[in-house]
Order: sequence, then structure tokens, then C-alpha cells
Amino acid sequence: MDTVQKMKSGFSLDLGPLKEPLGFIRVLEWVFTIFAFATTGGYTGSTHFTVKCPFGEQEVSPKFGYPFRLSVIPYLIPSCNTTPPNASYLQGDFSSSAEFFVCVGVFGFLYCTATLILYLGYQHVYRENSRAPTIDLVLTAAFAFLWLVSSSAWGKGLSDIKGATSPDHLVESERCKGICQPGEFPHMGRLNASVIFGFLNLILWAGNCWFIYKETPFHKDPNPPATMEEGGAPGPALDH
Repeated sequence: MDTVQKMKSGFSLDLGPLKEPLGFIRVLEWVFTIFAFATTGGYTGSTHFTVKCPFGEQEVSPKFGYPFRLSVIPYLIPSCNTTPPNASYLQGDFSSSAEFFVCVGVFGFLYCTATLILYLGYQHVYRENSRAPTIDLVLTAAFAFLWLVSSSAWGKGLSDIKGATSPDHLVESERCKGICQPGEFPHMGRLNASVIFGFLNLILWAGNCWFIYKETPFHKDPNPPATMEEGGAPGPALDH
């Protein structure tokens, strides 16, 4: 109840916590979290190969993107005779690892935003209430674990996506043998960066646990020893 009353007492902006590791690292988490899910969620790319027929060459460029359900993406392989073009599909569904990674990033961004408001606007509530740092520590540790799992899963998924969209792999299909030649590989620099940002977030969130732990009652002594001023100065010794 006291916490609610203190929250209602008003927002008081204080940029002091940004000069401390607790606030500064939270800002870094906020930035790198945006980079992580933005580089994944906004990706679109294409792979290329060429169909060589007696009457000429035709380039085929299957397009794909987030959430990487490749098995539902069709593309046409031109026929070298009078028959209609052959419809083919990319192989694999890697949406689970990609969507999990983006989901962790979005929720991490929202949590960073909420805690930065708490740090900068309600610092008096955060410092005086022992439960706030404890909850912050538990949730930060949980996000560090989620970054580990999601980044590992997405790194494996990205490796599989590279294999499934490789022109060398596509020209090995039954409908393409003998008439197809590999072309340009997809540009996946953004996706490579997203995996790096994921593991950077793991380091930041895990490292920040120590600085949050220092704000909890587990680190602080709940009963500090009384000082000379608090306990009073000892009286003079009596002469016998």
C-alpha cells in the first residue's frame, strides 16, 4: 500500500541512475534489444539461379523473409520445351526459432522501457522498497536465460536457412538437374548481426544481474552495526 501511495506521489525525473552501472547497462540492453528483433523481423531476401535452355537463359529468384516458413514459398522453374513452368517450393519451416527470438526481443524491450521509467522517475520507490530490486533481479535473470535459449535456437535456425536457400542446394532438385546453374547467394548480413546482438544481450542481461543484486536485501546488511553516534559514546572510566 505504501508503494502505491509513493507511486501516486508523482513522477520525479532524476538522470543520476544513468551514471551508475544499473541504469547505464539497462540503456544498453534497451538499444541492443531493438537491434536484435528489428534485424530479424524486418528481413526479406532472395536467392538466385539460372535456367539454361537452347533458346536462352532465364533467371529464377525465389523470395523469402521473416518468419521463414520456406515450405509455403513457391517459385516457377521455366521449362525448356512447350510444357508449362514447373512449380516448386523452398524446403523447411524455421518460424519457431525466428518468432521465439523476436518475441524475447520485444518483451525485453518493453521490460527495459518499464524499468527505465522506474529508475529515472520513481527512484525513491525503487530504493526504499526491498521487493522492487528483488523482482527486478528475478526477471532480469529470466531474460538472460531466455536470451541464451533463443539466440542458440535462432543461430541453429539461421544455419539451416542458409542451407535451404543456397543456390547450390536448389539446383540439385529433380526438376532442375542438367538445366540449372547456381547464381548469387542471399545477402544475410542482417541475420548474422541479429545472432550477434542476441548473444550480446545475453552478456548484458547476465552481467546486469550483479548490479541489481547489490540493490537487494540479500546483499545489503538489513541490520547494520550501530555506530558510536547511534549507540552513544562510552562513559569515562571510574577511578577507584
